[in-house]
Amino acid sequence: MTSIKRFFAVSIAASMLFAIGCASTAKQESTGEYIDDATITTKVKTAIFNEPTLKVAQINVDTYKSVVQLSGFVNSSADMSKAVSVARSVSGVASVKNDIQLK
Repeated sequence: MTSIKRFFAVSIAASMLFAIGCASTAKQESTGEYIDDATITTKVKTAIFNEPTLKVAQINVDTYKSVVQLSGFVNSSADMSKAVSVARSVSGVASVKNDIQLK
């Protein structure tokens, strides 16, 4: 009977350590957050590419904990504003950091 209790105790402890290991911290994303951020990045890149005025722009998209960071180069401030508004319109985006520069 003692070995069964010990087995369950070890199993529960291992499960808890596994769950804690997958949790996010202030500097590290959880597995689920990483997948969500990759999805948001893809959606933002697609939305920017589908915007006719931004097709020639060189815009990079990075996402960390649902915060999108845009960087790269555009031809005008109107293109910059349009890229930010397109990124904000994507579902799942918490906020947008604009590091885009004019050519």
